[in-house]
Amino acid sequence: MEIEIKKKKLRGEDGYKLLSIRIPLELYERLDQIAEEANTSRNEIINILLEEGAKAVIIKD
Repeated sequence: MEIEIKKKKLRGEDGYKLLSIRIPLELYERLDQIAEEANTSRNEIINILLEEGAKAVIIKD
């Protein structure tokens, strides 16, 4: 009998970076509320919001 086990990528080798931030409690609670309503993780919501926010940034001289 053979048992196949796939190797997991080590942290940092999956194309993602860990980022630690401090946010106001109200924002934390709002993110939780959005995630619950969308039936997804808070992490996924934060990634979506950061991606869309980064697209909207215009840097002026």
